[in-house]
Amino acid sequence: MFDYKLLSALAAVVEQAGFERAAQLLGLSQSAVSQRIKLLEARVGQPVLIRASPPVPTGLGRQLLNHVQQVRLLERGLQGQVPSLDEEGIAQRLRVAINADSLATWWAAAVGDFCAEEGLLLDLVVEDQDVSLKRMRAGEVAACLCASQQPVAGARSLALGAMRYRALACPGFMARHFAKGVTPATLSRAPALVYGPDDTLQHRYVAMLGMDGPFSHHLCPSSEGFLRMAEAGIGWGLVPELQVREQLAKGVLVELMPDNPLDVPLYWHYWRSGGQLLEQLTDRLARACHQALVQG
Repeated sequence: MFDYKLLSALAAVVEQAGFERAAQLLGLSQSAVSQRIKLLEARVGQPVLIRASPPVPTGLGRQLLNHVQQVRLLERGLQGQVPSLDEEGIAQRLRVAINADSLATWWAAAVGDFCAEEGLLLDLVVEDQDVSLKRMRAGEVAACLCASQQPVAGARSLALGAMRYRALACPGFMARHFAKGVTPATLSRAPALVYGPDDTLQHRYVAMLGMDGPFSHHLCPSSEGFLRMAEAGIGWGLVPELQVREQLAKGVLVELMPDNPLDVPLYWHYWRSGGQLLEQLTDRLARACHQALVQG
């Protein structure tokens, strides 16, 4: 059995970004907090923190933090019946893996009111939608957004809709690289923009157009930077339609092939044992995404 005083010390150190602030939150001395972390590490047989500034959890530490988070979610659902479970001054935190494009477009509007109403603090882990499920499988997050429908054991999945992507470039880039049209040959020579090593959207798009070979590309791990690079004529790339309506209306960006958008399904995965708060957040997301994402 875990000693939850030790796990609470670990959570406080990570959430407060240091031992001193964790000690203030818990009403303990800094030495006492350090002793609790050492005792936890002795019991699990390996480090749970990397003593950096700020301290960073190890792989096992992240799993223990997620366990603490799930326990707090369950306790929150019981607070109305058992008021003593309410830890004054300790806000509820929820660790979620989310893709950068959702974070840059619809996510904040979908959850903003809910976070304010419930006093919820989010700990967001940015991952590509094709790989974020691995965070749940590793026990590092309580929920995630991903492109896979199949949930991990002990979790549920809910289809939210699809993000529609448009292949875009600035007019100058189009004139330089696609004056004779967008073909597999011209695509293979025109530099693309790719979010990161796990991003396969551009690969899927060129395959959809009949190109199966390699293509040159920049790596840009920033949704905002990705858009700025496309506007500057550095490359072409697939950008969420939600993010570029103004640019398309003004002609700052134009579509490579207007009749060929790419829809990427998004699924919300969450632990069955996540308690009432996670269920309520899921319901709020389902309602918000009905308008923000492509349905059916």
